[in-house]
Amino acid sequence: MDTTQQQLIPTAGALLCALICSVHDVRRHRIPNFVIAPAIVVALMLHAVYGGWRGLGNAALAGLIAGALAIVFWIAGGMGAGDVKLMTAIGCIAGLSPLPLVAIATSISAGVLAITVSMYHGRLPETLFNVGAIMRHHGREGLKPHPVFNLTNPATLRLPFALPVAAGCLFAFCTFALEANS
Repeated sequence: MDTTQQQLIPTAGALLCALICSVHDVRRHRIPNFVIAPAIVVALMLHAVYGGWRGLGNAALAGLIAGALAIVFWIAGGMGAGDVKLMTAIGCIAGLSPLPLVAIATSISAGVLAITVSMYHGRLPETLFNVGAIMRHHGREGLKPHPVFNLTNPATLRLPFALPVAAGCLFAFCTFALEANS
């Protein structure tokens, strides 16, 4: 089995985890710990069984990288803690090799979803203005949450972030599937 085919299984596992969390995120606006914790443990165990210490280390490092990327947004007030845990789990499941593709596809999907939700609610101009205000704020204040435009404000639009994570995992899975079949 070549490297591309080997990436299909963990990427499919990451997709499954993200899909399950997407259902919960859309319905309850929460990422359930009863999915995340076992996903991380099972992922690390499987990577250790099939890849030895190196596989375990790569999966743990991927989880740390994915979680660290997400925690920056949590610190800045733009992402929930459940989203950070989900990204950590996705990193552990997918492993190091697919992580860049998953992260980039997730970021693009999140941007598309944000624009779509803003347009649906008729708030696109307001949202674009607010993004500018947030960028200026973080340019001056670092990662300190914006005093108005953050998750504690009930008037802000919220995105079920598990959806773009699932889209990112799906894109990575399809990419590896196409490569494996060519």
